[in-house]
Amino acid sequence: MFTSFFPRPRLFFLSAVAWIAIAVGLWYGGGRDLGAAFGMPPVDPDAPPIIGLGMFVAPYFLWFYLYFAVFMAAFAAFWRIVSPHPWWLWSILGSGLIIFVTYIDVQFTVAINNWRGPFFDLVQEALTGKPVAPADYYNGILQFLYIALGAVILGALNIFFVAHYVFRWRTAMNNFYIEHWTRLRTIEGAAQRVQEDTMRFATITETLGVSLISAVMTLIAFLPVLARLSRHVTELPIIGAVPHALVMMALLWSALGTVWLASIGFKLPGLNFKNQRVEAAYRKELVYGEDHADRAEPVTLLELFDNVRKNYFRMYFHYMYFNVGRIIYLQADAIFVYILIGPAILAGKLTLGLMQQILTAFGQVSASFQYLVNSWSTIVELISIYKRLHAFEAVLDEKPLDNIEAQPAV
Repeated sequence: MFTSFFPRPRLFFLSAVAWIAIAVGLWYGGGRDLGAAFGMPPVDPDAPPIIGLGMFVAPYFLWFYLYFAVFMAAFAAFWRIVSPHPWWLWSILGSGLIIFVTYIDVQFTVAINNWRGPFFDLVQEALTGKPVAPADYYNGILQFLYIALGAVILGALNIFFVAHYVFRWRTAMNNFYIEHWTRLRTIEGAAQRVQEDTMRFATITETLGVSLISAVMTLIAFLPVLARLSRHVTELPIIGAVPHALVMMALLWSALGTVWLASIGFKLPGLNFKNQRVEAAYRKELVYGEDHADRAEPVTLLELFDNVRKNYFRMYFHYMYFNVGRIIYLQADAIFVYILIGPAILAGKLTLGLMQQILTAFGQVSASFQYLVNSWSTIVELISIYKRLHAFEAVLDEKPLDNIEAQPAV
């Protein structure tokens, strides 16, 4: 799964995590201030944020672009020399580009949040009868449109690139498994695993990976914002005064949701795996029936389809209570922040613009902490696909198959 696309996967991913940790540590340990030596100083903490697309060409951002490019080039060059791989351009530089675009995408969210404060304060002034120049109001809307247009263009280009990235990964896996097809063909449903599961594995892994990177970068971008905004929310309902209240409650609330959904959804990966097995058995018999008159007998097909039905009904039951628990949590999540800031709202400590910024920042931080909550269904699907493809790895490494391969499918 990974060897076909990445050079020495285990060492590669460990080194990638270590290299990212070094780059981030050096950046916050003085690297961002080093840009001042090249005419690209960091932002003054007391300076008002830049509203609009201008923030992406500010000296601070230009220095970050250069810093990222240097570290990415050094990492790619190291692996190109140490362990040459035919797919290194896509697996290393392609992954680096996806990480970079993900960071910029997060910054577009930050840019919109910066825009919310002054614009909604302007709206509040107008609603309370204070004179507001029409040009100021419509210029505020125009600024949002510029930011949104930039985000749309970047998102469309990223989707295009990621589609090619995923197909290259699928191609690498497909070529690798076809090369060893004579040994892998004996695995139950081997054709489906090569033809379908490779594409699904690459797609879901990339999606979850980008989501995880986005969650981490969102935390890096919005945690300082939420901590700063927490100065306006000094008390919580029932609990009372809590330092950095919004940050602490976002962490606790997300941890609660993660534990809650993991506890009620632990059976789902095995059920998805078994579902693929019964579907593969039914499809296989139908394919045989196309070329052999003595195959795909009605009695046999009905028995195989009955296995499909039983497994689906079992999945429906388990997904029913899982979805009930997930929806209850997500509905509660929609109003949780309003409960937290209730005392501040009732005390008149927040303006409309400030409240909008708090809602956005808390939502971004909370959603990042809720990575497992939001991705659990997709993770379940990935685990089942991984189990199916792992059978290939076991055969090639001459190891016994996983126990689940020997269990009955129904």
